[in-house]
Amino acid sequence: MDKTLTTAATGLSAQQRFVEVIANNLANVNTTGYKKVRPEFQDLLYETVRPMGATTAAGVEPLPDVQIGSGTELVATTRQFAQGTITETGNMLDIAINGEGFFQVLRPDNSIAYTRDGSFTVNRNGDIVTSQGYFLEPRITVPDNATSVRISRDGIVTAVLESGNPPDEQEIGRITIVRFVNPAGLRSIGDNLFVATVASGVPIEEQPGTNNAGELIQGHLESSNVDLVQEMVNMIIAQRAYEINSKSVQTADSILGTAVNLKR
Repeated sequence: MDKTLTTAATGLSAQQRFVEVIANNLANVNTTGYKKVRPEFQDLLYETVRPMGATTAAGVEPLPDVQIGSGTELVATTRQFAQGTITETGNMLDIAINGEGFFQVLRPDNSIAYTRDGSFTVNRNGDIVTSQGYFLEPRITVPDNATSVRISRDGIVTAVLESGNPPDEQEIGRITIVRFVNPAGLRSIGDNLFVATVASGVPIEEQPGTNNAGELIQGHLESSNVDLVQEMVNMIIAQRAYEINSKSVQTADSILGTAVNLKR
């Protein structure tokens, strides 16, 4: 009976992890550019009670093997990089990527991270930065006398200057985006950021709108791709599976209690 208890315990642990993943998805339903996570489970080792090919006592016919499983475990959490809804904000430094790709940002340790969150602003020096203050790469600085900024779909950033009649326009930089052969292999580090891993492959820098890279849409942001209805359904499934595994524990306990009381 101890095997029943340990097997059911793996099921309880797995469903607990499932609920934790769902809870994190739901918590980020309003996080800009968030990509939902899907847990992946696999069965554990099997005990072979009778090997395949054994024959009956009469030696007539080979029998199939008899195996008893040991439960399940969480083996991976996979990011789903489906496109989220693109919503208009009217902010000139809000940028959505319509299609594949990530913005590059420079972290304080001078390493590059990647994000789908295009809610940019300017710091006191006029540099375009993320909400956490990380520089957009390549770095772009907005002049002090700029009245507005225009960002084309292919990444050309133009500042409209207050001098001149009509106002002068000046190209101040170009935004590039990067693609990955396997974006699901990126590692999330929080702050809406990802870093490259061996599984993701090396970053491929592209001009927006070329070579399968997405286009930029100024004044818009990409919403989270979490499907509330699907997550609630998953939560019900996880809850019922947890209850079923707890029933296995209760049944094993009842059988053990019966065995202990046999002498009475």
